[in-house]
Amino acid sequence: MDRLKGKLAMITGAASGLGLATARRFTEEGATVIINDVSSAAAEAAAAQLGGHAVAFDVSDSAAVTAGFKEVAATFGRLDVLVNNAGIAPPMTEDERAERTAITTEMVGQIQAGGPVTTFLDTTVNLSDGEWRQMLSIHLDGTFYCTREALKIMNPQLAGSIINLGSIMGTAGGAGAPHYCAAKAGILGLTRSLARELVLRNIRVNAIAPGFIETPMTDSIMGMQRDMIIESTPMRRFGEPDDIAWAAVYLASDESKFMTGQVLSPNGGYHMSQ
Repeated sequence: MDRLKGKLAMITGAASGLGLATARRFTEEGATVIINDVSSAAAEAAAAQLGGHAVAFDVSDSAAVTAGFKEVAATFGRLDVLVNNAGIAPPMTEDERAERTAITTEMVGQIQAGGPVTTFLDTTVNLSDGEWRQMLSIHLDGTFYCTREALKIMNPQLAGSIINLGSIMGTAGGAGAPHYCAAKAGILGLTRSLARELVLRNIRVNAIAPGFIETPMTDSIMGMQRDMIIESTPMRRFGEPDDIAWAAVYLASDESKFMTGQVLSPNGGYHMSQ
């Protein structure tokens, strides 16, 4: 208890999933939380649940982000922690998901039979400009926009902790999601650059690269795809939101005062070369 006592933390995309779990643990550890979400109703509901404050904006909209952080500065006059969590999974319709599962099943079967492989995941060649831009704008642009505005508050304080949500898809890579992997890898590069730039201001910047976690975002991973992930994970399961939330508590707390430019990756052993 009280690991974050007295700290003011903003968490983006915090109305559900990993963001909400993190906001809950932050609150239990004594922080005052500012809940961001693109939906004002969802942000307000989560904030009411936790006794926090709601600030709704779309992280991919630069002007909206600026307005949101101006509201924070005017209301509180400071910001101790920023968690850049907002993001989306690659969107798919039910028909697209069923087709992808069928392709994966057939492809794996051909590999196991010793080939030849004649069925392929052609995600990149079929990816539209809009799909590519949407993924990068929410994940990578959003992380940059929110960090830039947070620094206008943190820089004069000469103190702060910024925590960016990457993914093992940004470290290990993953077939079939080039836009998601690129966005998450970009976030990790941004994290290291910021850590070096801001260290003299006593602002620490770290990242968390989750493995496969049980959240609404991973509900669409079913059947053979889910079985393959579990088989590839030494702990033989998906993680829980708290596995990420507790990592964020550590990085936000003074316990991690010698940590900057680092990537923590709770992933059940799925990817061991962090």
